[in-house]
Amino acid sequence: MKEPIQSSRDVIIQTDNWARAIEFYETVLGFPVTHRSPTLMGFETGAFCLYVEKGTRPGPVFDFLVPDMETTRSRLLSAGCEVVEEDPAVPRCYIRDPFGLVFNIEQQ
Repeated sequence: MKEPIQSSRDVIIQTDNWARAIEFYETVLGFPVTHRSPTLMGFETGAFCLYVEKGTRPGPVFDFLVPDMETTRSRLLSAGCEVVEEDPAVPRCYIRDPFGLVFNIEQQ
Protein backbone atom coordinates (compact mmCIF):
# COMPACT_ATOMS: atom_id res chain seq x y z
CA MET A 1 0.00 0.00 0.00
CA LYS A 2 1.23 3.48 -0.84
CA GLU A 3 2.03 5.79 2.05
CA PRO A 4 -0.64 8.48 2.33
CA ILE A 5 0.03 12.11 1.58
CA GLN A 6 -0.67 14.36 4.56
CA SER A 7 -1.48 18.03 4.61
CA SER A 8 0.59 20.45 6.60
CA ARG A 9 -0.95 23.51 8.25
CA ASP A 10 0.52 25.79 5.56
CA VAL A 11 -1.53 27.68 2.97
CA ILE A 12 0.30 29.99 0.56
CA ILE A 13 -1.03 32.88 -1.48
CA GLN A 14 0.91 35.10 -3.87
CA THR A 15 0.14 38.75 -4.50
CA ASP A 16 1.61 41.62 -6.45
CA ASN A 17 0.09 44.02 -3.89
CA TRP A 18 2.50 42.97 -1.13
CA ALA A 19 2.31 45.96 1.21
CA ARG A 20 -1.49 46.11 1.17
CA ALA A 21 -1.81 42.35 1.77
CA ILE A 22 0.61 42.45 4.72
CA GLU A 23 -1.23 45.38 6.25
CA PHE A 24 -4.58 43.60 5.80
CA TYR A 25 -3.57 40.31 7.42
CA GLU A 26 -1.48 41.89 10.18
CA THR A 27 -3.56 44.98 11.02
CA VAL A 28 -7.13 44.44 9.85
CA LEU A 29 -7.40 40.72 10.72
CA GLY A 30 -4.83 40.92 13.52
CA PHE A 31 -2.97 37.71 12.69
CA PRO A 32 0.33 37.39 14.59
CA VAL A 33 3.42 37.33 12.36
CA THR A 34 5.31 34.02 12.56
CA HIS A 35 7.76 34.52 9.69
CA ARG A 36 9.17 37.65 8.10
CA SER A 37 11.50 37.85 5.08
CA PRO A 38 11.84 40.19 2.09
CA THR A 39 9.49 38.05 -0.07
CA LEU A 40 7.44 35.95 2.37
CA MET A 41 5.38 36.71 5.48
CA GLY A 42 3.81 34.06 7.69
CA PHE A 43 0.76 34.55 9.89
CA GLU A 44 -0.79 32.29 12.52
CA THR A 45 -4.54 32.10 11.94
CA GLY A 46 -5.41 29.39 14.45
CA ALA A 47 -6.36 26.45 12.20
CA PHE A 48 -3.58 27.03 9.67
CA CYS A 49 -0.51 29.13 8.92
CA LEU A 50 -1.04 31.62 6.11
CA TYR A 51 2.01 32.55 4.05
CA VAL A 52 1.82 35.61 1.82
CA GLU A 53 4.44 35.67 -0.90
CA LYS A 54 5.37 38.25 -3.50
CA GLY A 55 4.16 36.89 -6.82
CA THR A 56 1.31 36.76 -9.29
CA ARG A 57 -0.19 33.26 -8.99
CA PRO A 58 -3.83 33.69 -7.91
CA GLY A 59 -5.62 31.53 -5.39
CA PRO A 60 -4.46 29.52 -2.40
CA VAL A 61 -1.79 26.83 -2.63
CA PHE A 62 -2.13 24.06 -0.07
CA ASP A 63 0.92 22.22 1.25
CA PHE A 64 1.23 18.43 1.40
CA LEU A 65 3.97 16.42 3.11
CA VAL A 66 5.09 13.33 1.20
CA PRO A 67 7.35 10.43 2.19
CA ASP A 68 9.28 10.46 -1.12
CA MET A 69 9.29 13.49 -3.44
CA GLU A 70 10.29 11.77 -6.69
CA THR A 71 7.98 8.79 -6.25
CA THR A 72 5.04 11.01 -5.36
CA ARG A 73 5.77 13.47 -8.17
CA SER A 74 5.89 10.62 -10.72
CA ARG A 75 2.68 9.09 -9.35
CA LEU A 76 0.86 12.42 -9.57
CA LEU A 77 2.06 13.14 -13.12
CA SER A 78 0.97 9.65 -14.20
CA ALA A 79 -2.47 10.38 -12.75
CA GLY A 80 -2.94 13.47 -14.93
CA CYS A 81 -1.45 16.18 -12.73
CA GLU A 82 0.96 18.79 -14.09
CA VAL A 83 3.87 20.67 -12.57
CA VAL A 84 3.02 24.37 -12.39
CA GLU A 85 6.25 25.61 -10.80
CA GLU A 86 9.31 23.84 -9.45
CA ASP A 87 12.32 25.18 -7.58
CA PRO A 88 14.43 22.72 -5.55
CA ALA A 89 16.22 25.65 -3.85
CA VAL A 90 13.05 26.70 -2.02
CA PRO A 91 12.09 23.67 -2.05
CA ARG A 92 8.93 23.99 -4.09
CA CYS A 93 7.01 21.71 -6.42
CA TYR A 94 3.61 23.19 -7.23
CA ILE A 95 1.27 20.64 -8.80
CA ARG A 96 -2.14 21.25 -10.45
CA ASP A 97 -4.42 18.25 -10.17
CA PRO A 98 -6.86 17.28 -12.95
CA PHE A 99 -9.61 19.20 -11.15
CA GLY A 100 -7.75 22.53 -10.86
CA LEU A 101 -6.46 22.42 -7.27
CA VAL A 102 -2.88 23.69 -6.96
CA PHE A 103 -0.77 22.33 -4.12
CA ASN A 104 2.86 22.08 -3.09
CA ILE A 105 4.47 18.78 -2.24
CA GLU A 106 7.43 18.65 0.12
CA GLN A 107 9.45 15.91 1.77
CA GLN A 108 8.26 14.93 5.26
